Amino acid sequence: MSDSKSSKSWHLALASLGVVFGDIGTSPLYALRECLAHAHYEHGHPVEMVYGPISLMLWSLTLMVAVKYLSMLCSATAQGEGGMFALMSLLRSKKEALTQHGQTVMVMVVLFGASLLYGDGMITPAISVLSAVEGLEQLNPALHSWVIPISVGILLALFLVQKHGTAKIGVAFGPITMIWFLALGALGLYRFLQYPEVIQALSPHWGLSYLAHHGYHGIVIMGMVLLAVTGCEALYADIGHFGKKPLQQAWFYLVWPCLVLNYLGQGALVISDPSAVEHPFFKMVPSALLVPMIILATAATIIASQAMITGVFSQTQQAVQLGYLPRLKIIHTNPEVRGQIYMPQVNYLLMICCIALVAGFQTSSNLASAYGLSVSMGMLLTSMLFYFVARRIWGWAWWKAFFPMLLFAVIELGYVSGSLVKFKDGAWFPLVIATGIWIVMKTWTDGRSVLFQAMQRGRLPVQHLVDEIQKERIIRVPGAAVFMSASADGLPLALLHHLKHNKALHRQVILLTVRFEDTPYVCDATRHTVEQYCDEFYRVVLRYGFAESPLVFEDLIQALEDRTKLKKAGITFYQSREILLTNGPGRMARWRKKLFVTLSRMSRPATGYFDLPPRQVCELGIQLEV
Repeated sequence: MSDSKSSKSWHLALASLGVVFGDIGTSPLYALRECLAHAHYEHGHPVEMVYGPISLMLWSLTLMVAVKYLSMLCSATAQGEGGMFALMSLLRSKKEALTQHGQTVMVMVVLFGASLLYGDGMITPAISVLSAVEGLEQLNPALHSWVIPISVGILLALFLVQKHGTAKIGVAFGPITMIWFLALGALGLYRFLQYPEVIQALSPHWGLSYLAHHGYHGIVIMGMVLLAVTGCEALYADIGHFGKKPLQQAWFYLVWPCLVLNYLGQGALVISDPSAVEHPFFKMVPSALLVPMIILATAATIIASQAMITGVFSQTQQAVQLGYLPRLKIIHTNPEVRGQIYMPQVNYLLMICCIALVAGFQTSSNLASAYGLSVSMGMLLTSMLFYFVARRIWGWAWWKAFFPMLLFAVIELGYVSGSLVKFKDGAWFPLVIATGIWIVMKTWTDGRSVLFQAMQRGRLPVQHLVDEIQKERIIRVPGAAVFMSASADGLPLALLHHLKHNKALHRQVILLTVRFEDTPYVCDATRHTVEQYCDEFYRVVLRYGFAESPLVFEDLIQALEDRTKLKKAGITFYQSREILLTNGPGRMARWRKKLFVTLSRMSRPATGYFDLPPRQVCELGIQLEV
């Protein structure tokens, strides 16, 4: 049994290489190059100008990835799930953990932290693919004019293939990424052996000395050092897919040693040949291996981009199900694995932005200025939330929770400061994207609250209809009707409008509410509750976690199998379709009301979102003022 568990753990560790460590694994393509460029390293400068940035990068990898994410945050999960929404779920698991005001602030922080991922999701594919294709210039400088068209073509193909799913090609992600890391380590060792003195860069005093003596440039360098640890938030979010042990095995046995060797190798090359500073990664590759390495680098960046795109899809689905975004179209690309999804609207938004970034910034060096702010701010917000989890949920002493958080926060503030220095050069982009998405989330949340109150004002108690049925004042017709309702109280507006216009009611009536909880998963024992009001008149509440893909039709049939017989083909689903007017009593600003109305028009009806048979769905239009 232990051998079986060990084998499974190593299998998951291999699979995690592409999904979790793909982003951080492509950083050697550009991270040290940008650090040295902003350190103004030139021939004749002392070796500390190389040792300092390398030391900062290697200790960032150690402290941020190994200590913060793989040792501490791996324990801060909700039912094994990580990420911003999981931290929120963890803090909400104890009602006394936060005051009402504290919970409101926490939700605002979590929403902004989640919004930051979208800027990251746009820049990561662009900079990764562009930096790999730029290797063509090392083959022949005349190929420079082909870099952007090829990069755009790769990104276009990457996003267009999403609708077909990644189950088949995903099997190869782990092995290809393993070959990539082994190549990184081998190249680094090859150059390291030519100048072994570079091992001194492992000492933290070089990094601290650099920051102490270079003032403003030290802050700028921290913004570039961050490029070495991009992907940490994805690591935390993917804990639920792989588990703590496989991620630690992948990191300590392969990823971390290979990254350290590669950065040391690049540093050794630059010290031996200062002209290599223009592109140290591809300069360290022997000319005979340059073409295979460019192909391998391109494959690695595509895998890293795929992992980020999938992460954005998953987070968007969670935000939709928690009620922070409108219901968007979700296509399950693999019927056997419900977690594999494709979201067309999100996919095309990412594609347009990625291609625009490549066309606008032209080079990976220019894009590096835009990269980082969203990553660093997300890391800082995670540290803040972790402090409250340690104090309020785990009951740690204040000093035990405060000092690790302070250490991480100081480093992350350095990243944020270094990124803000490049604000005019492009760092504004992810901040604008995050702010825009945060406004959308906040407007949707507030608008739904106003809409819910408006719908409650016209709601009648269920007993009113039960009395009418029992007195036989309502004509009953054969068939089963399911009336969708956001609330598990009162009669749905769709039912009232149906009665008003049709003057009859089906023989079997079910009031259905689908509720998404603050936890990632809901156990089968609490999946549904059924309340019977009278003969063949039921209320069913189905519960799902925010990380689950609901199977509403199947679960509804199962919930009622012991009480009544439902024929799938004989069920009609009724859903109210609200037509919103902006002249209502809601307290939102008029521009936010208009935004909410626009978002409502984009939102899919609940019946469509839950994959209910379209031929068995009837929508009733209802005008409401917000």
